[in-house]
Amino acid sequence: MRLIGSALILTFVLTAQGAAQTASTAYPKMAPLAQYLMPRDAEIALARTAAPPSISANAEILILAKHGFQTALQGSNGFVCLVARSWSAAYSDPGFWDPQLRAPICYNSLAAKSQVPATIKRTQVALAGGSQVQMLAAIKAAIESGELPAAEYGAMAYMLSRQAYLNYRVGPWRPHLMFFTPETDPKSWGAGLPASPVLGIENPDEHSTVFLIPLSRWSDGTPSLSEAN
Repeated sequence: MRLIGSALILTFVLTAQGAAQTASTAYPKMAPLAQYLMPRDAEIALARTAAPPSISANAEILILAKHGFQTALQGSNGFVCLVARSWSAAYSDPGFWDPQLRAPICYNSLAAKSQVPATIKRTQVALAGGSQVQMLAAIKAAIESGELPAAEYGAMAYMLSRQAYLNYRVGPWRPHLMFFTPETDPKSWGAGLPASPVLGIENPDEHSTVFLIPLSRWSDGTPSLSEAN
């Protein structure tokens, strides 16, 4: 599996495997913008579910508006929380334009430097009517020019929202942490090896690697389904 674009692709690629082929025909292009928008307060509340309240309560909150993501609330702890939409998925994902998709995520300050600009860039292309091919070209050009900075060691994000919707098969999938590093071999970290709890995906287009660690509890403290059963 290859990652291109924002770090959320790792989660979407993993959860989209086996998705129904009808999704690609149901969402062949971007739906009317209104279908992706949310009431302001509801989006702020959903964004905060990405991480425990001790983190998200003092984070900067971004929301999607008619002209792209904008700051709804200033933060004081360096974290940035937002609700990613479907165009943060892999370009081949059948749900790439699914207006129902909602993926709350909270980035720490280091991750916010690289991942938030990538999300904003993708959103700009989407709102301008760009296709997946055009979005890929824009992201690659921005990376090559230095407009989009590379991931740094220490960059990480929380995806612990029980209210997330990644696709109809998995809903929120599982609560997990994501770590972003410069390009490295995941196996040297033990990622992807038998019985290892860590998943790792190389992203040569962005010269980075993303690690994903499933957890047992959601941000509200309740156990995930896999742990409860």
